[in-house]
Amino acid sequence: MGYPSNAASAERERRIVAWLTHIQPTCKELYLLGDVFDFWFEYKSVVPKGYVRFLGKLAEFVDAGIPVYMFEGNHDQWLFGYLHEEIGVTICKSMQEREFNGKRFLLHHGHALGKHDKGMNFLHWVFTRRMLQKMFSWLHPDLSFALAHAWSKRNRRVKEYKSSHYLGDDKEYLLQFSLNELKNRHVDYFVFGHRHVPLDKELPNGTRYINVGNWITRSTYACFNGEDVVLEEF
Repeated sequence: MGYPSNAASAERERRIVAWLTHIQPTCKELYLLGDVFDFWFEYKSVVPKGYVRFLGKLAEFVDAGIPVYMFEGNHDQWLFGYLHEEIGVTICKSMQEREFNGKRFLLHHGHALGKHDKGMNFLHWVFTRRMLQKMFSWLHPDLSFALAHAWSKRNRRVKEYKSSHYLGDDKEYLLQFSLNELKNRHVDYFVFGHRHVPLDKELPNGTRYINVGNWITRSTYACFNGEDVVLEEF
């Protein structure tokens, strides 16, 4: 949320809240796989403006006993303590391994995994330096958010073609990461975001690579119904 304009973001927020309301009666656990916000940075006494309806809905989930897990994406990897302390959301800074009904899942946003995404690996290293985070916090919020959103818009325009279609097995680095992981252990489902292309691809031995897609051009999500993972569109 936050891209490409306030009006578009507000409409998308209403759609996401409607989706959350739709799944709430049957949802056991909610996993938000990163890039939930176009940019997020928490100052000591200031958090980003907006997202009130969305955050309120997450609070409803937590208050109803439904765990909410939010992964850091490359657009919102500066999630510090606010969402956990204020709402009860669990922030995931690394890959998570889960088992449901005997099925093993690996979940992550998908950025800076393995050797195939060299540019993102470097940016991730830069953005996770505590000193650089501290220096960034010295900027006035109006300036820091303006700079971040401007960079984000430029980055999305430059890479828009990469987010529109499947690039092929040899160029999809998250697929290559998954295949490499399978050399060392069995995983039933790799579930990622980051590439923003909804995908359900079969790998060796019945393993599947799932990408949940995006809510800018589509409204897709993945659901585990107890037996299988299904890609849905709201």
